[in-house]
Formats: sequence, structure tokens, C-alpha cells
Amino acid sequence: MQTNVSKKLISFASDNYSPVHPDVMDAIVEANSGQAKAYGEDEYTKLSDDIFKKHFGESIDVYYVFNGTAANVLGLKALTEPFHSIICAETAHINGDECGAPERFTGCKILAIPSTDGKIAIEQIKKYLYHIGNHHRNQPKVISITEPTEYGTVYTPQEIKKIADYAHENGLYLHMDGARLSNAAASLNVSLREITIDAGVDVLSFGGTKNGIMSGETVIFFNKPDIGYNFKFIRKQGMQLVSKMRYISAQFIAFLSNDLWLKNAKHANEMATILENELKSIPKIKITQKVETNVVFAIMPKECISQAQEKYPFYIWDAEISEVRLMTSFDTKKENILEFVEYIKQLSH
Repeated sequence: MQTNVSKKLISFASDNYSPVHPDVMDAIVEANSGQAKAYGEDEYTKLSDDIFKKHFGESIDVYYVFNGTAANVLGLKALTEPFHSIICAETAHINGDECGAPERFTGCKILAIPSTDGKIAIEQIKKYLYHIGNHHRNQPKVISITEPTEYGTVYTPQEIKKIADYAHENGLYLHMDGARLSNAAASLNVSLREITIDAGVDVLSFGGTKNGIMSGETVIFFNKPDIGYNFKFIRKQGMQLVSKMRYISAQFIAFLSNDLWLKNAKHANEMATILENELKSIPKIKITQKVETNVVFAIMPKECISQAQEKYPFYIWDAEISEVRLMTSFDTKKENILEFVEYIKQLSH
């Protein structure tokens, strides 16, 4: 089948714009042979579970869902009752980009902390714990952090452990939105488990869609069989039980084998560093955040933005100060970056 759809789009809008990695596509095709048991009883899902345990440890429970919002919302629902509250950064995806789904489906109140770099610290969290036990107030139950943050900045394993210990000392859980966890691990040069289970995370939303997978995310429970016990029912009620699960789990087999997750993430991160360095050569552009993963935030001349977006899609982050977000992915090429930067130079003269 032939179409007239252009295959020449160069985008810095989102790593969701990237294609499926060939190894992942091959895994889907390979899984598409003959019949297999449904609802996760197939051999692909069993193998994928085993591979996850090699990365995160034997004492985990892995559940596959369709997308990241579902992973976050259902993971949080497993931890909470409707009278609870969830503490997160103001920039967190669960606060700003999930259309109120966490609040609607958990019934919990989101307590959003202002953050200049996407990260939150114990000093900011403390004031929300003063009313624990007060029956007039929502009861804090979960601290949710994003690794890397929406600004692309990363928590070190030590920072995560500090928040986890504080949460546990106060009877709270630590949830992690790891939609781009691979990029954080690549940036920190650590394993996936060093910034999750080893650092005290209780529940992880682990993503691959932004790093080469076609569709599918996972919810992982660490060392907490009690909190994950009912999740199979929560997932079903949440309309996220995948019937032909082999097509999701087969992708994760490829993704987590032969360091594909790491190679893809390293490349995306490296491209962002190149983009940052090239943009610094333009006097009218100001980089606004540390570039630690695969995203660059920059203030760009207002008169350049709309015209540049037509040729190279990207998002405006803060229209008031003309701050934009530029993302790279595993398929971004250096020549794409040089071409884009040259065009920006022309527009900004």
C-alpha cells in the first residue's frame, strides 16, 4: 500500500514523534506467528517478565498497560484511597498533562509543589505532612517524582533515596513516573534498578514508547506484594487488561535485551547536548535549564518561533517569555540539528 504521506519530517516536538525501532518492529512481527494464549498467559509475556526481573530484581511484579497515563493513574490508585492526597512537582505529568485523570480515577487531591527545575525536595514536602491524622484534611499518602523530570533534569540515586526514606518514615509511598527512565539512567551512568528499587521506589511507571517502542508501558511494584496484590483487578476495571498481550511484551523483550534501551537513550541524550551547544552560538537564544537528558529548554526570539515551527515542529513551553521545548530522540541525526540551527540563525538575524 502506497500513501502520499511525507517521510521527511524533522521534528523537535516530542520523542513520541519518533518511529518504532527496527529491532522492536521485528519482535512484533516475530510474535505475530500462530496462536498464543491471551491476557498475559503467553510465553512472550513470561519471558518479558523474566527479563524485567534481571534488570530490576526478582522481588517485583510487572503489569503491562496501553499507555503512560494509565500506568501512572492505575499505579497511584493501587496505593491510595479517595481521602488521600498525592504530592508532586507542579510540572509533573500527573498534575498538568493527564487531563485530571489521576484525580478523577483515584479520587485523591493532587498537591503540586512549585519547582524551577522540575525536582522537589523534602524541605518543600514537609509542610504537607503537618495535617496527618486531621480528619478535616486529605491525608498525604504518596510522593510522586518524575525521573527524568519534565524539564529533563535528573534525580541522583542519593536524592531519590533521601525522598524515599522520608516517605517511608512518615507512612507514605514513593511513586515514580519513569516514562523516560532510560534517558535518566543513561545520563547518570547507572543501572535501571539503581534509581528505582535500590533507591527505595515503591511503584514505577516504566515507559518505552518515547524510546523506540510502538505502544505499551508497564507498572512495576517493588518489594511490596501487599500493595500490588489487587492490581490485576484494578487494571481490569481500569480497562487496561490487554487481550493480545504478546504484542506489548514482545516489544519489551527486544527493548530490554542487548542494551537497546540504553543505546537509544544515550543517542537521544547526546543529540540534545549537540543541540544545546549549537544553539549557544546564537546570541539571541538563552538556554534555561541544565541539559541532562534528551530535551533542551530555550528562550527564542518571539518573531522566529511560529515560522520555525512550520518547518520543524516543536512546542512552546512558556509563551509569556518565549520559552520553547526542543526534544531529541533515538532517531535524531546530527545533520537534522545542524540544519535546524542554521535555519534559526537565518530567522534571528
